[in-house]
Formats: sequence, C-alpha cells, structure tokens
Amino acid sequence: MDELALASYLDRSKDRILASLVEWLRIPSVSADPERAPEVRAAAEMCAGFAREAGMHGVELLEAGGPGGPPVVYCEWLGAGPDAPTVLVYGHTDVQPTDPLDEWESPPFEPLVKDSVLSARGASDDKGQVIMQIEAARGLLAERGGLPVNLKMLFEAEEEVGSPHFEQLLEAERERLSADVVVVSDTTMEAPEIPTTTIGMRGLVAFDVVVRTAPADLHSGIWGGTVPNAALVAARMACALHDEHRRVTLPGFYDDVAEPSKEEAASLAAVPFDEEAFRRTAGVAYLEGEEGRTPRQRTGTRPTAELVGFHAGYGGPGMKTIVPATANFKVALRLVPDQRPDKIAEAFRRWATEQAPAGVEISLTQFGGVAPMVTPSGHPALRCLSRAMEKVWGKEPLFERSGGSGPEEALARVLGAPVISLGIALPGDRFHAPNETLSLEQLWRGVLAAGELLLELGTLNLAKARDEGPATGKGTQ
Repeated sequence: MDELALASYLDRSKDRILASLVEWLRIPSVSADPERAPEVRAAAEMCAGFAREAGMHGVELLEAGGPGGPPVVYCEWLGAGPDAPTVLVYGHTDVQPTDPLDEWESPPFEPLVKDSVLSARGASDDKGQVIMQIEAARGLLAERGGLPVNLKMLFEAEEEVGSPHFEQLLEAERERLSADVVVVSDTTMEAPEIPTTTIGMRGLVAFDVVVRTAPADLHSGIWGGTVPNAALVAARMACALHDEHRRVTLPGFYDDVAEPSKEEAASLAAVPFDEEAFRRTAGVAYLEGEEGRTPRQRTGTRPTAELVGFHAGYGGPGMKTIVPATANFKVALRLVPDQRPDKIAEAFRRWATEQAPAGVEISLTQFGGVAPMVTPSGHPALRCLSRAMEKVWGKEPLFERSGGSGPEEALARVLGAPVISLGIALPGDRFHAPNETLSLEQLWRGVLAAGELLLELGTLNLAKARDEGPATGKGTQ
C-alpha cells in the first residue's frame, strides 16, 4: 500500500494533538445547563484557536439565533480556486451532561489516558472527531502548502440539545456556507476492523400528551370506582400506541415508508450483528419490537414510536389515597424515508383525540420536526469516502443507517448538497453515558482518513455529483 498522505505528519504530531484534545476536554461545555454558557463559549473559542493554528482563514464565532446566541465556529480555506469542489465539514463543540456522576470511574472533565484509550466527557462525541478534521486540514496545508478542495468548517454548540437555532443559521448564512459536499464527523463505526459509514439518519417528532379528568385530585375512598382516573386513561392511551405485533397504530403511519435499495440492503445485511451482545450491552432480559423485522432494521430502516416518559398521581414516600386528576405521557416518533414530520404529527394529533374518552380533556405539545435523511449508496461523493476509508482500514466500508436524528437533513436540504459521514467513534465508547471514551488508534486512523477524503474529493466530478443530487428524505428504491 502506498504511504498515506499524512502518515509522516501524524507520526511527529501525535503528542501535540493529544495534548490539545486533553486541554479542550477539560472545558465542561454542557449546552443543556444554562449556567455552563461561559464554558460553552470558551470551548468554541478554543476550537477557533485550533483552526487558526491549522492555517484556516476567516475564523470567527457566529451566533446562532441572533446576538448573544450560542457560538458557532466558522472558518474557511478557499485557495483551491473556483473550479475545485467546495467541502463543508460539520461537527459540534458542546457535550452531554455528566449525570449520574457517581458512575464515572474518573472525573468526566479530567481526561485520563490508559491503554491507548482516552476517557472524558466529549472524547468521542464530538471533540475528538472535530479535532481529527482540523488536524487533517492542518497536515495537508503543512505538507503540501494547500488543499485540493475549497474547505469550510462549521462547528456548532447546540447539537446536544437538538440544534434549535441551527437551521435558522444555515438559512441566514446560506451563501457563505454553500458547498458541493457536506462531511459530518459525529457518527460511529461498527468496530475497529469493520469500517462502516452512516448514510442515513432517522427523522424525529415528539409529543407531550396531558390528560385531565377532573379539576383536582379526588379522595379515593369517596370517589374511587365512580370517576375516571387520569392515570388509567393515560396508561390505556399509551398502551394503545402499539398493536399485538408491536406495530404503531397511528392510521397511515407506514404508508410512506420506503424500503432500502437492493445495494443498500445488501450492505446493511453484511454488517456483523451479535444480537446477544446487543442485548447484554443494553442490560435487558430480552429484545422486542416490530414483528418480522430484525433489531438492525428496527433501529435503522424502520420507524418507531417510543414511550419516553410517564407521570401520574402521587410518587412521593408512603401513600396518598387519591384518584389522579391529571397525567401525562411523552412519545418520540422516529421517522424514515419517505415519512414527513408534518404528516405524522397530524396523524398523532388525530389518534390522540380519538383515543381520549368523551369528557376527558387532552392537550398536546409538539417538540421538533426533523425529517429523515439518506444519501444514495451510489453517490459519487460516497464513493470518494469509500476509497479514502479503504486506504486506511484496508477494506471498503459497509453502509449503515443511524437510529438517531440530527442536523444532517437540514444541512442537505438548505445547502442542497450530499451529506457523507466519516465517523470513528465506536459503539462501546459510551457517549451520552458515564465513562465516555475514545480509542486513540481510531483517532489516528481518523486523521489519516480525513486527509485522504479531502484528496479524493478533490477529484470529484461536480457535474456528475450534481446530477445525483443531495441527500434527501426520500428513499433509494
């Protein structure tokens, strides 16, 4: 195998890169906590400093949602010329909360390296993957004096709270952020020796349903057995969300679901999956879900409706003998191509209204409305990514879809560009959980692969790529 473009650069830079990442990980940039706003900004400022040191131009902090809003790092290097492809790299600088703290084996913001594994909140999600991209650009600029593409980077600070202002920022900065390809490094790989790339993300729409049966809680001895119980009404509604085959009962829920293309289905089927290990990792006694579908399908190419919260009545110590007057439950619906969030939201509203008994008041609050996204498996930009990953891992990556949701769909739709994912986090890295980690071997491979990807994208036939179109919420049948 020919030597990789950044091999020598990486050999002499590992200590510096690791030291920079460790310093960055010490900043508790928890976007969910308003009191951490200064740290969130400090993390963005440090990221901007890394970009300046790398040789990127026009480095600045944009403000999502207007003046005083969360910081978004933007930088660019446009020296490849107007005929070269333009690539936008996306990531985020904020991190998840650390609760429960007592389950951490080492303090979450005191990074620890042991056996070539880095432990800290944000190590794999997403600071390690952001610095990977910055270092790839830095390495090519240092080694070659320039890049084969016009490169833009955009790192937001609200991803862990759902990117509430991100699409607004994309719309406002559409011209400046315009690109031929978007590269996301905020995803996972199946295993260190099984390269995979995420080509699709599920959409998401969620609801909080509040049920009221009476003006106030009632004495269970006087009224019990004669009046409607809000807890029971809410429980029955929640249970009615699925039938005996674990299929979602919303009318029309599956009408627009598109199956993967034959090529994608074959690639998905080739990704190794240990169902027993999957169950053990979750810590559950058994798996369940839509009948006739594998766990891999249920978490990637099939839509779901999950009860994510339920509250009713008295939950304190001892007993309080009441008939609850109010209850609420929360539902998150994950969507796949070609489902539309607005259509599914309307179906849920109709379903909830019909499920409520006469005389029972219900109110619904909707959260989000993210559309699903998939990049066609034959897209030229995806082929560039496959070649780059094969150079580093020694084999072509398999395609998979993420069960989660993110800003990828907005990036594709607003910028009109295909989205490809170079993610090096591993399923066991415990992102969003205590004891988050990042394999340093994966980080070093990621730097090499990010460099090779820029070189491959420099050869991209723009006319052919534009004919293929961007990633969309449409299926690839």
